[in-house]
Parts: sequence; C-alpha cells; structure tokens
Amino acid sequence: MTPHVLVVEDEGTLAVALKYNLEKEGYRVTIAEDGEEALIAAEEGQPDLVLLDWMLPKVAGIEVCRRLRARADHRNVPIVMLTARGEEAERIRGLDTGADDYVVKPFAMQELLARIRAVMRRIRPGLAENKMQCGEISVDRVAYRVRRAGREVHLGPTEFRLLDYMMQYPGRVFSREQLLDAVWGSDVYVEARTVDVHIGRLRKALNVGEEADPIRTVRSAGYALDTEN
Repeated sequence: MTPHVLVVEDEGTLAVALKYNLEKEGYRVTIAEDGEEALIAAEEGQPDLVLLDWMLPKVAGIEVCRRLRARADHRNVPIVMLTARGEEAERIRGLDTGADDYVVKPFAMQELLARIRAVMRRIRPGLAENKMQCGEISVDRVAYRVRRAGREVHLGPTEFRLLDYMMQYPGRVFSREQLLDAVWGSDVYVEARTVDVHIGRLRKALNVGEEADPIRTVRSAGYALDTEN
C-alpha cells in the first residue's frame, strides 16, 4: 500500500516542493497549512508519517505533536519536525514531546527524504519492506503472494490490501470506518457493511481445516489481526 504522509507547513512554496518530492518517492501526500487543519487531517486521513513544522498558525507544531501523541490512533505514527530553531534545548524539547526526528531548516531535500526513509524503516518496517511476516502469515508485495505456514493463500485485490494494512499494526483493533478509509480511501463512499463481507472472504482464504483464525472480531469495535496465530 502507498504510505500516506501528512505535511504540515504554512510556507506555501516549501509545502509544494515537499509534496512534489515525496510523491516522486512514491508517497501519497496531504497538505495542512496550520495546526488546527493538521489535527483534523490526521483524524480523517490516518497518516503513516507526519512531517510537522514547528512554527504554525493557530496551533503550534509542538502542541500538534503533543495532541497526536495523546490520541490512541496516532500514538505510534512517526513524526518528523521541521524548524529553523537549531538550539539543542529546542531539539530536546521536540523529541521529549514525542517527535521521532528533527530536521533544521534550511535542509537538503535528499537528506530529508533519507531521514524519512530511516524513520519509516525503524518505526513502521511494514511500510518500508517488500515482505512482511506476522505469525504464520507472510506477504510479498512485489510478487503479490500470501502464504500461511508455507501454504499459498489466494486473495482478491481488496482482501490483499486489507491483510497488508492490518499486518502493519499486529494486534491493533480497527473500526470498520478506519479500514474503509485505509483500504478504499476516504473520498470513496462504501457502506461499512462491505468491510464485513471482505473480512469474511479473507478469513475463508486464510483458514483451512483446523487452523486458528488470526482475525479477531471485537464486538462493537471492529477487527484485529493477532500475532500469535
């Protein structure tokens, strides 16, 4: 799946340059121009990484970072802060608030992209690697193949995307709405019941005979992919 980067930057020229270069690298990019807009965009779009300017209108970047870290859905989302402040005390403050890395302006675009790749590899390896393993289940994104305990599993495109996404967060419970946004996209209208249908198909393909079901249904909450199965 295409990693989603939320760029929070009020300097229009830099925001455009970041969007252009990130999209060239294969990321899907959303731009927010102030801290308030960033918090709304993060809630609606479930970013895989946030590129966050320190100095922002309405809500400061450091406060946006703090609020994102306070949300269960964004507690583990990588945050890279951009700022013109180079003092050590400010860098420490940003990291203590929950930022994963800190890049001082002006910066070389290629260095920033390398730092983003490094953060993604460290914190979200499921998005940085072409192969993932979760318990008995393995996914090869290049070959578009899924195996469970060595047995090949045949999935349709939607079931593949569902499994790919859930394997990035083993054990985490996703609501139907969150899965719809991540797999179908927030700009596509699909009924929540559709998720149940595709989860059923995914289960049928993954589970043969006496194999334990790795997908856990949480009543009134959603679904999770458990690591022990």
